[in-house]
Amino acid sequence: MLPKECAMNLYPGFDFPPWSCYLTYKYDYWVTQLAETSNVLILAVKPQVAEKVVTDMKPSLSKDHLLVSIAAGIPISKLQDWAGEARIVRVMPNVACMVGETAAGMSLGKTATPADSDLVTTMFESVGKIHVVDEKLLNAVTGVSGSGPAYIFMAIEALADGGVAAGLTRDVAMSLAAQTVLGSAKMVLETKKHPGELKDMVTSPAGTTIAGIRELEDRGFRSALINAVVAGAKRGEEMSKY
Repeated sequence: MLPKECAMNLYPGFDFPPWSCYLTYKYDYWVTQLAETSNVLILAVKPQVAEKVVTDMKPSLSKDHLLVSIAAGIPISKLQDWAGEARIVRVMPNVACMVGETAAGMSLGKTATPADSDLVTTMFESVGKIHVVDEKLLNAVTGVSGSGPAYIFMAIEALADGGVAAGLTRDVAMSLAAQTVLGSAKMVLETKKHPGELKDMVTSPAGTTIAGIRELEDRGFRSALINAVVAGAKRGEEMSKY
């Protein structure tokens, strides 16, 4: 897909990000024209305005349109009601798509086709990885990978703070912390080994790593992460009922 084959529209009150380079239209033009001249539409708006955007498009939508929604917390059933006959695919990506490393989940509406699945997979694999899951599991995806970057950012910040407390400069500590997370993630993905096995590779008897691990276990490190994921998934479920 070439840039000239794409168009982006701005909902009133929202600003384009600085990296936007696509053809743009005023909102009122988009409502009457853009859906008529496109066969794939990506709904990338805040959840609170999603209904208005889709219902404004509805007169121009048909079974020949594919609507890909990345609006958080809005179930396929609602999207289908708003969009009429359009085929629906719901996607939960994360912020790392900005650097080509998103982790996403997607669910297909009842009328979505295998070709739709392949198209959306190709689109999101250009900026990371995507998995097809039942819609009931998309909230779990939100808890793990949708909200997960925030947890990892906190971990990087905390590692860097620890480095500063131990005497490193802020710049060096931050670089070491971020690179450590990046390298550790690559080891999990590329070696296919269980994280516990990789952890044991680093952990020597009576060494520095086991001393740190013991402190983390005493502070409930694993439980805190597990509970954060479950809380995020639960909140996503609550949002889908509004």
